[in-house]
Amino acid sequence: MAESHDEISGHDCRRPAPVQTFNHRSSKWVRLNVGGTYFLTTRQTLCRDPKSFLFRLCQSEPDLDSDKDESGAYLIDRDPMYFGPVLNYLRHGKLVLNKNLTEEGALEEAEFYNITSLIKLIKEKISEKEAKTTHSPVKHVYRVLQCQEEELTQMVSTMSDGWKFEQLVSIGSSYNYGSEDQAEFLCVVSKELHNQSYSSNSQPSEKAKILQERGSRI
Repeated sequence: MAESHDEISGHDCRRPAPVQTFNHRSSKWVRLNVGGTYFLTTRQTLCRDPKSFLFRLCQSEPDLDSDKDESGAYLIDRDPMYFGPVLNYLRHGKLVLNKNLTEEGALEEAEFYNITSLIKLIKEKISEKEAKTTHSPVKHVYRVLQCQEEELTQMVSTMSDGWKFEQLVSIGSSYNYGSEDQAEFLCVVSKELHNQSYSSNSQPSEKAKILQERGSRI
């Protein structure tokens, strides 16, 4: 319950802070100036991870040579947007990112501050996200096109928009046109069908319509 006071001071933090004269080393509260934004939290919160940069910063005889601003706040040249989630993780043990922040960006900050448990957590989240993307099944749509030998070149030239040639099957000269036999072929083509292809608003391109029309001949 005592840590319910550990909150960022909102937009007012961006205004110059008044000079304070209390002893930062002996005080329960610690003031940080991260990239121009002020954060006020407890020494206990910053000392959650004994191997972290923030733990070393709060020691009575720190081994870090950290500058302070005119108000006595420790100066840290990092992104304040990401420091908020890092500080909240130290408060309650959960990583909560706004929609405009990325896990990769949070990982950069966690590694800078050397918060080992947070580094492990973010890497697990990134791995899970990548696994879902990698193992998502790829669906294909297939079309069988019927064409004469003289039409093959034209048909292949229209195969764009992701269509790939799969197989060409000769069906001989079963179709007679006038007094001459015409060689006929069945051409199998395929295309990867991504999730966005299921959108009700998606419309086939002109070249895809050509393939559909030709496929309807059989």
